[in-house]
Amino acid sequence: MHHGGTRLIARAALVTAVTLATVSAVPALAAVSSAPAPPGRSPAHVPSTGAMASALVTAPSAPRASVLTAASGALALISAPAAERRAVPSVPGRAAYLYDAGTGTIHLSRQAGKRMPVASLTKVMTAYVVLREAKPDDTVTIQAADVRHAAANGATHASLRAGERLTVRDLLYAVMLPSGADASHALARVYGPGNAKFVAKMNATARSMGLVDTHYANADGLPKPAPGHSTALDQAKLADLALRDPLLRIIASTRRHVVAKSKVHRAHSWTNSNKLLGKTPGVMGLKTGYTSAAGYCLSFAADRDGHRLVGVILGESNADRRFQSATRLLEWAGEQAPSEL
Repeated sequence: MHHGGTRLIARAALVTAVTLATVSAVPALAAVSSAPAPPGRSPAHVPSTGAMASALVTAPSAPRASVLTAASGALALISAPAAERRAVPSVPGRAAYLYDAGTGTIHLSRQAGKRMPVASLTKVMTAYVVLREAKPDDTVTIQAADVRHAAANGATHASLRAGERLTVRDLLYAVMLPSGADASHALARVYGPGNAKFVAKMNATARSMGLVDTHYANADGLPKPAPGHSTALDQAKLADLALRDPLLRIIASTRRHVVAKSKVHRAHSWTNSNKLLGKTPGVMGLKTGYTSAAGYCLSFAADRDGHRLVGVILGESNADRRFQSATRLLEWAGEQAPSEL
């Protein structure tokens, strides 16, 4: 066969390959464009049909494929970024919620609106309110009542002693890292002033945030005098807003905080109870919690490829499994973000 015939056959084969690839990609694109947008937001960006002349983008569930296309009269080989989409990870527990704080995309919502106790996740609101009432360098004197409060309730504590004077900044580390009920009691006592007035400020702040299913009864989430209640959805909203405070974000992301001994306080070293820190990429905290009524709870957040993912797990029966579930959820949700050429 002469060379002209060979070129004609090759060209015909190329056109056929491009046509078949284009046709096979159309259903995937249609599936993306038909997906419902999150409430109050516009649909996610979907490439226009004109863009297919220069590149083909397949939906996340389509298999990876190489597509030949014409670009400025030349042939180009484009590898479509289309890893298979995994199923939603199993998340044991009574409730779970995960969403993209930037786009509003809800990745997981299970019993997210059900009211239940949230244990020490309560302390996120405590820290948030304190930072609006006090200056970080203000000094608080620990009283015997603060120490007794933690001891009498069998609560986690920061090993504070009566008479010590610590800054608000250090006491917030004591609240958020070891979940010290002695520290939260001291802050509520000073900046209420008194527990009742401080809790009123917590609830007023919750209403201003739109946390309609949240009611606080104390500053630490302990069962006495009452545990209060919230939801996975409300706690995720709170986590997003709390992490917008620069100091609170730094504190929640810190694995260990050391306070050197001084004339007015002992030396302290507090380790963060959040086991995601240092192990799961992009994690910024936020808070752990546990009571027998609430089970093991966790609010968490991570930045992944320009997306801030915020989640909450409530009522888990296994302490370590909440961290494992959160890690799997973050990995899975990170894969759901649309790829860009």
